[in-house]
Parts: sequence; structure tokens; C-alpha cells
Amino acid sequence: MKHEWRKREKEYYMPKEKPVLVDIPEFKFFMIKGKGNPNREEFSQAVGVLYSLAYAIRMMPKNGYTPERYFEYTVYPLEGIWDLTEEGKNQETLNKDEFIYTIMIRQPNFVTEELVAKAMEIVKKKKPHPLLDKIIFETIKDGLSVQMLHIGSFDDESKTFSIMKEYCEKNNLIIKTKAHREIYLSDLRKTETEKLKTVLRYCVKEI
Repeated sequence: MKHEWRKREKEYYMPKEKPVLVDIPEFKFFMIKGKGNPNREEFSQAVGVLYSLAYAIRMMPKNGYTPERYFEYTVYPLEGIWDLTEEGKNQETLNKDEFIYTIMIRQPNFVTEELVAKAMEIVKKKKPHPLLDKIIFETIKDGLSVQMLHIGSFDDESKTFSIMKEYCEKNNLIIKTKAHREIYLSDLRKTETEKLKTVLRYCVKEI
């Protein structure tokens, strides 16, 4: 049976429009780090490179190679960890040019360093790109987190963050860092801004 994250991992990817406390385990990711406005072409190029690698892994059996412990699955959604430069934090209004980000796509547990090297070879032959050399393959554990579904424009996320912070205060939780994670459930190319669905997540600890 095909592993579909929307159905099999709802606790991590499908929260409701209210804060919830969840313990996120270790996951493997393809990642690229960057700085600047996400509306620029460089960001779009980075997203494309991540998906090229993710689909290279996903499609290996159809291209004649089946990795050990492979199972059929739906490619995971794009995610991002977002923060601001020190200069950006000191500005009264949000300056998107001061964003620091790590964008990523989760990989199944069967993916190894050797498999990543094979996927890199495939992509470099079929769709070479200089950003491939900036790809990081790493395991991340968010651990105890508060997350919530945000519907609408990214520019309105502050409203959802306020609700999440209030939840933390009422439940004796401290947000560990100003950086936050976003998980993009919608196809930005096909979805109207007011209908965009994004999971927002803070890593927290109990007081």
C-alpha cells in the first residue's frame, strides 16, 4: 500500500486551525540554506533543485534500481525554517531581504548517504544545476513542538503566531528559538492566496 503522508502521518502534517502540542521524531531531509527575499528567482531555483532530488529517489524503481527497504510513497511537502539576520531583527518593519532560511524536503528512512550520492549523479546528468553542490542531507529532530494550521497569505502569519504564543503562555511552554518551521501543504502555482494552507511550528520546552 502506498504511504501517503497526508493520511498516515496526520499528527505531523495535518493540524487544525488551533494550536496543538506534538512530539516530532527524527526525520531525514534534503536541505539548502539561503538568505534573502523568497519571492526572488534564487529561492525558486533552490526549491526546484530539492524537488529534482526528491523525485530522483522516488522514481528509482521505475528507472531500473530498487533501493533496499524501498516502499512506494508520496513525495513529502516542501518545508522551511525561517529566521532573520541581526539587522533584520532590529528593524521596526519586516524586511524580507533579511530573511535567513533553510528549505527542505523530508526523505523516507530507507534513504542513505549512498542513495543520496546515486540520486545526485542522476540529477546532475539529467538536470544539472550549480545549487546541487549546496545540498545538505541531514537528520533533524524538532522534538516537543506547538503547531497550527494557517490558512491564507504568508503576510498574515503573525495572527496565527500570536495565537500559538498565547497557547504556550497558558500551557507553561517556552518557545526555544525565534526561528520557526513552515510546511507548505498547497501548490503555490495553483492555489489562490486566501486558500493557501501552511503548517506553522515552534519548538518548545516545558517550564
